[in-house]
Amino acid sequence: MKATIYHNPNCGTSRNTLAILQETPGVEVKVVEYLKNPPARETLKALYERAGITPRDGLRVRGTPAEDLGLTDPNVGDDDILDAMVRHPILIERPLVETEKGVRLCRPKEKVTEIL
Repeated sequence: MKATIYHNPNCGTSRNTLAILQETPGVEVKVVEYLKNPPARETLKALYERAGITPRDGLRVRGTPAEDLGLTDPNVGDDDILDAMVRHPILIERPLVETEKGVRLCRPKEKVTEIL
């Protein structure tokens, strides 16, 4: 099975999720450091759709400019959030993991087992 993790090596949850993937027999892991190589807007939108969450659900607020950019306002739409994520990838909550079985925002890290 192939798994892609949108990873931030500075995040403990992301590192722990990556460890689960690496320790699972038969899983071939592709690591995308999304701060260095952010996903395209359409890729991000498709990941959230497959995960069954909205871009707002995937918005990282803590330690980001989300509030300063007005993204925590409930009237801000998904398109505006996606556009901001493309401009500021730090706004993408991590880690996102994709396999043929689906996509999960792995917070907590154990959520990754749902798609393995």
